[in-house]
Order: sequence, then C-alpha cells, then structure tokens
Amino acid sequence: MSMATTDTPKPETKFDAEAFAMNVARAMESGGKALAAYLKPRESGEVQDRPPAELAEVVKTFTSVAEYWLSDTSRSSDLQTKLAKDYLDLWGSAVRRMAGQDAAPAIAPSPRDKRFADPEWKSNQFFDFVMQLYLLTTRWAQELVRDAEGLDPQTRRKAEFYVQQVINAISPSNFVLTNPEVLRETVASSGENLARGLKMLAEDIAAGKGMLKIRQSNPDNLVVGVNMATTPGKVIYQNEMMQLIQYSPSTETVLRTPLLIVPPWINKFYILDLKPEKSYIKWCVDQGITVFVISWVNPDKRLGNKSWEDYMKEGPLTAMDVIERVTGEMKVHTAGYCVGGTMLATTLAWLAEKRRQRVSSATFFAAQVDFTHAGDLLVFVDEEQIAALEQDMKAAGVLEGSKMAMAFNMLRSNDLIWSYVVSNYLKGQQPSAFDLLHWNSDATRMTASNHSYYLRNCYLENRLSTGTMVLDNTLLDLSKVKVPVYNLATREDHIAPAESVLYGSQFFGGPVKYVLSGSGHIAGVVNPPASNKYQYWTNDNIKDVNVAQWMKDAVEHKGSWWPDWRQWLGELDPEQVPARSVGSDALPAIEDAPGSYVRVRA
Repeated sequence: MSMATTDTPKPETKFDAEAFAMNVARAMESGGKALAAYLKPRESGEVQDRPPAELAEVVKTFTSVAEYWLSDTSRSSDLQTKLAKDYLDLWGSAVRRMAGQDAAPAIAPSPRDKRFADPEWKSNQFFDFVMQLYLLTTRWAQELVRDAEGLDPQTRRKAEFYVQQVINAISPSNFVLTNPEVLRETVASSGENLARGLKMLAEDIAAGKGMLKIRQSNPDNLVVGVNMATTPGKVIYQNEMMQLIQYSPSTETVLRTPLLIVPPWINKFYILDLKPEKSYIKWCVDQGITVFVISWVNPDKRLGNKSWEDYMKEGPLTAMDVIERVTGEMKVHTAGYCVGGTMLATTLAWLAEKRRQRVSSATFFAAQVDFTHAGDLLVFVDEEQIAALEQDMKAAGVLEGSKMAMAFNMLRSNDLIWSYVVSNYLKGQQPSAFDLLHWNSDATRMTASNHSYYLRNCYLENRLSTGTMVLDNTLLDLSKVKVPVYNLATREDHIAPAESVLYGSQFFGGPVKYVLSGSGHIAGVVNPPASNKYQYWTNDNIKDVNVAQWMKDAVEHKGSWWPDWRQWLGELDPEQVPARSVGSDALPAIEDAPGSYVRVRA
C-alpha cells in the first residue's frame, strides 16, 4: 500500500480588472472619509494645527550638521563624490546582472532587517536595485552625522535620531509600488487590500479625532477586567490620585511582610496582570505573597498642579499607611516599574532622611535612578525642548498620553509605526489581539507639574543620583537607602538601558543584586516561568564595570527571573502567617479589582 500523498494544487488567483476598478473606487471613497475625518475637528476648532515644537529643533540640528560640510568646498565636494561613486558601483552591478553575469551587491541589508526579508527583494532586479539605492543613501546620510566634527554630544544624538526617523519613513517598503509583498497582494486580491486598508485608515483618523491613531492590536478580545487584569481582588482605598488594590490569597499561608507594587503612571498597572498565564501579580499571589498594587488615576486638567511630591505622598506613602491598617505590618516589600521605580527610589530616600523604617526591601523593574546613560529618550531633553513642552502643558494642565506614546514608538519606529502602516493600510490586515501592544496604546495623561519635575530633576539635571534633588523641602541622598535592592535590567531596553540601570546600582547604600534579563523593557520583565523563554544573568560584581565587562563573568540562567527574585525575597524575610482576608472592617472593599481608575482611557 502506497503511503505517498499528493498536495492538491491551489487554484491560481487571476487578476480581475473589474474587481480592481471597484476596489480602487472603494479605496478612493475611504480616502475621502479619511480626509473628512482629518478636516472635521479642524473646521470646528476642536483641533488647531500649528507647526510642532520639535520642528524648530529638527531644523536647528540639521543646520548644525550642514554647516560643517558646507563650510569647506573640498569637504562638500568629497561628500558628493563618495555618494556618486556608490551610485555608479550600484549601476555597474545592476548592468552586469542584467547581462546575465554574477555580480556582488553594492550593499546588503542587515539579516535582522525584517523590511527586506521577502525573497523578491533579491530575486527581482527592480526591487533589488531600489533596495540597494535606499541602503546606500541611508548609509551616506548616517555618515554625514557620524563624521561631522565639532558637534556637541546632545546635537549629535538628536541628529542621529532625526536622520533615522527620516530614513525609516522613506523606506521603499512603505510604498505600494516599491514593496513586492504589497504589490503581489494588490494583484492577487485585485486591490481589495487597498480598499480594506483605506477603510481602516479612515477609522483610525476618526478614532484619533483628526490625528492618526495607529491600531497596534485588535481590541475585540482585549477587555480590562474580562480578558486581562482578572486576578481576584478588591479596591480597598482610593483618593484623587490612586486606587489601592489588595489581591485575594490563593494559599493557606503567606509571607508576613506584604508587597506593594508601584507601577508607572505613563501606562496602566495591568501590564503586570495580563491574562492569567502571563500575570506577574497572579504568580506572586500563588507564591504566597500578600500583594497590593497602586492603580494611578488618569489625570485631567483639574489635577494639573499635582506634583512629584503629591504623587509620593498620595501614592506609595499613603499606600504604606493603608497596608499597615489592613495587615498590622509596619514594613512592606516594595517593587517599582520604570518611572514608578524612580518614584519608589525617591520615596526610599525621603524615608531614609526622615528616619522612618517602612520598607524591608526594594525591587526595581527596568527603572533608572541615574540618567547619565539614559539612551535615546535624551533626544527629547534639553532646556529649549522642556521649556516648549511646559508652555504647551501650561494651557492644558496635562500632557496627553498620545504624545508620550508616540515618543516611545519613535524609539523603534520601524517596529512600532511603519510595520503597522504597511500591514494595516497597504496590506489591509487587521492586527492580531496582542495584549502587550494593547497595553502600549493605553497611555494615560500626565500632570504638568509632575512631568516637568521629572524631566528637569531626572533627565536634564540628574539630581537624584548626585544628591541634589529636593523633595518636600528635603535633600535626598540615595546612599542613605540601606534596604536590600533587587535591581532588574533588560538587555534590549530602549527606555531604561541596561547600562543606565547598572550604573545606577552603585548609588544605593545597602546591598544590591543586579540582574540582567533577556529581551526588552516589557517582555524582559513580563516573562512567566511557564513560558520557558529568554534567560537572565547574575554577577555579584557591580562596582566600576560596564555591562560588557559585567557580562564576561556573569552566569547565564535559562528562563524567567521570577523564581530567582522569589527566592531572594524569601531569604530576606521567610516568616509565614495565615493568609489574610481582603480589606478590614475599617477599610471595606470599594469595588472589585481592577477598579474603575484603570478603565478611564485617554
């Protein structure tokens, strides 16, 4: 009996000119709706267009680069000659290839560049030529910045960033006629992809109230409290700045010392409580920890004057008081994520200066206390840009979450902007239901006073680590923070770079365990053990080393860092008590977790 099988050949999709004409008409109709959605809020005065404040910075930065090259005739001539030679080499290679000869490419894309992964970028001479022309031009533009002498570090950093944004935007992969995948899809579907894509474009502009709000995930199956943030618990306290959630125990005994988590207020806390199998909060509860989490308010203009001091006092300090009333414990373990970690560090320094012993340990997830090596976000930080931002925030009282989200997306614009432009609007593909990216688009507003304090005291003046930050009339000194610290960095972090987190470890006055996790700012933190993904590294030596030197003697461990952290926590404070009920007679439950504050969208 033969075991051979034959695949049924797929019927060829033929181009349908009539269907193509209909789809083009549909696409044009959707294009008109997109234009109407863009113009409507401007006609009503809801949106007032004006040149972005960043435009002046872009022009000034590029002018500094241009002045170097144009100030010397021979220098500018050499520059043009180099580009012309690269183009001639490409042309010669293309001609030899058309003649049937083997010809090495003038330039090749990085193997990690997903934009040019389709085989036709190399097999088709037209697309290969367009790709190489683009790569040669972008290399030349990057060298313009790299080789320009006399630029100060901030100007060079901004020039590199702005050039990269232009380079990413003009990639041939972003256009129908120069992207082989999109062109094949257009022919195969007789243009239906363009009709779907333009319809999505109109919907996204309408959703953004006149601004393009790119959808990065399908929200249909991503509802807070239904598909995400479902760990059982109650809101036991709230003020105008936060709700405090206590989670229901799932074990008979728990650690005596409870855990307080301080999340960032730039996004919602449920990054740590996604679906149950990915939830750090649920995992902690299942590990016998009494977990409390701050859920920050999404502030409006009424709260615009709320400062960093207000966030500290009405956030973690109030939470500690509430936890004491509920559990009877005067001390808590603490954990802070990203800017929530920076807030936690200032709180610890404030407590140390006041000689108040409220904390048993501190864990930081991708959080910075020193901003010397803060990475690409420094592009947005100088006196002129902060002053302009403060002027904008003064009228609104808050910084809209969409602006901060766009800044983060621009740090990885190929992955977080242009890949979705191609997929959504050119291929007409609905994005998948991806919880991490759904959270990424659920940004919150930031109060003007708090955000200004953060930018100036941390990014611009780096006051926390240098001991010159003043908070509540108190000079903060991290060296007085003696509690044990578990300082987690992620290897591919573009927001809190591993180098920055490592360097910041030296400023604490107590024992610090620095741990480096694989992946990035989110996936490196939210990495449940059951997934068996990535890895983490440990090395006790954190003095006078950079990450490259630290890695040479580091020990690699497969999988999640979560069990290592739980072991560290248990060794600090192993005492167990019977599991606690949620709330108390004095502080009864207000509502079920995840609460109402987290549901308010910007």
